[in-house]
Amino acid sequence: MFTLRFDMRAPASGAPRNELYAAAVEMCAWAETRGAIAAVLSEHHGTEDGHLPSPPLLAAAIAARTETLTIMLAAVILPFWDPVRLAEDISVLDIISNGRVAYAFGIGHRAEEYQHFGIDSRARGRVADEKLALLLQLLRGEPVQHQGRRIHVTPACLRAPHIMVAGASRAAARRAARHGLGLLAQANPPGLKDFYEEQCRAHGREPGACQFPDADAPTTVFVTDDVDRAWDELGPYLLHDAMTAAAYRHGDATIASISRATSVAELRETSGPYRIVTADDAVAQLRAGRSLPLLPLCGGLPPALAWPYLEHAAAAVARGNEGTLNEEVKPPIW
Repeated sequence: MFTLRFDMRAPASGAPRNELYAAAVEMCAWAETRGAIAAVLSEHHGTEDGHLPSPPLLAAAIAARTETLTIMLAAVILPFWDPVRLAEDISVLDIISNGRVAYAFGIGHRAEEYQHFGIDSRARGRVADEKLALLLQLLRGEPVQHQGRRIHVTPACLRAPHIMVAGASRAAARRAARHGLGLLAQANPPGLKDFYEEQCRAHGREPGACQFPDADAPTTVFVTDDVDRAWDELGPYLLHDAMTAAAYRHGDATIASISRATSVAELRETSGPYRIVTADDAVAQLRAGRSLPLLPLCGGLPPALAWPYLEHAAAAVARGNEGTLNEEVKPPIW
């Protein structure tokens, strides 16, 4: 099994953004019949390379071209969204996708984005708590009285959307526990899982599903039959992604997907989140119980270059399926 992640970065050194968006939708349609279990869409705003600012819109396009693929929006930065409009978007997207879209709500970490929306970042936790509480009420499909006004989100979702809280802090754990939601973390600080479960029980709720990064597991994988050639071809795109993502996390070395490499050579030499592997290595990872996390358009990679690597990954999954792979690989909890 493999996942597809799209952030839609389109730096000047990469492919035109219209080609990247078209390719993302096409790749999802192609991949859902070849072992893909989810497409993961992330959110950022006002970035130099045009990171995807509106995951629900791209999710709708993907949902219209697919039938079974799960679509995960992780993370939706809740303080930036009006909860009434977001509930309406979620409801319509639920209908379009026939209930295949899941959400992880976070609070973001870039001061520039809070300036972009004119929101005081110091209040982001309180704002997220208030908006999450209202959003969950609205998604039940019943009229809600809020601050002296009546709000009724229609049409209602076909079924309750799968919602988690994104974050690796105690505040995120408390937010998830208060509402009986699962916790999706990009880091694994000591004691956080226990703290989350304690908070759930303190609020009279059973702990939900938790997902923490596996130690030393990659978060961006490309599969190839020639690793040296692939690093020559992909290296600049992977380095752009790595350095841009790291710049958003000043001084934070806990996030599993962050590399501090400053050159392609360093990125390759470090056994970090970015890996280029052979098909045999990919099958071994699958048989070890890990799916392949693919970022096929990483750093604005031109689709013509990206497709062969996606095909190699799908072929590796097909090879694994000849054995007992389906029973061994654990899908994500969402």
